[in-house]
Amino acid sequence: MILQTERLTLRPLEISDVESVHALMSDAEIMAFWDVAEIDDIDLANAVMDAHLRDMNLGRAFHWEMIRRQDGAFVGCCDLSGIDRRRHRAEIGFAIGKPFWSDNYAYEAMQAVMSHAAQALHLRRLSARTHLAKVRSVRLLARLGFDEQTLSRGYTARDGERRDCLVFGLLL
Repeated sequence: MILQTERLTLRPLEISDVESVHALMSDAEIMAFWDVAEIDDIDLANAVMDAHLRDMNLGRAFHWEMIRRQDGAFVGCCDLSGIDRRRHRAEIGFAIGKPFWSDNYAYEAMQAVMSHAAQALHLRRLSARTHLAKVRSVRLLARLGFDEQTLSRGYTARDGERRDCLVFGLLL
């Protein structure tokens, strides 16, 4: 499913996108607040991509590449994952390349994903999780209408320490 916004095309990820995705995943600054450290190994990036494609083929997720319409530039990735059709819920996520952090592309993409979740998939609840220290994502989720629901102390382990995460929810 291809989604269009004013400035972006959200195209389903393909195995040929691994180099673009790897560029995001290998950047320490982008990955600073993810559950895993940056991934320098292209083979590991391929394994992650394979898992995404498998989940898409099984109908458990949608993973999109964000492409800027004006020039075809790779902006980042976003997803709708953990799709539970019986309970009408899923989780959203996004990763944006550093050159685009101040351009509101994540907001624009997430609006399209949320609309697709509600209208095409008939989902009624979305969730999102971010590390407590990732202030930009916290602000973005609030701007999208998500409510902070839980502070999960020590939710994930990263770099030898436990990290707190915030869980957000939105009723569609």
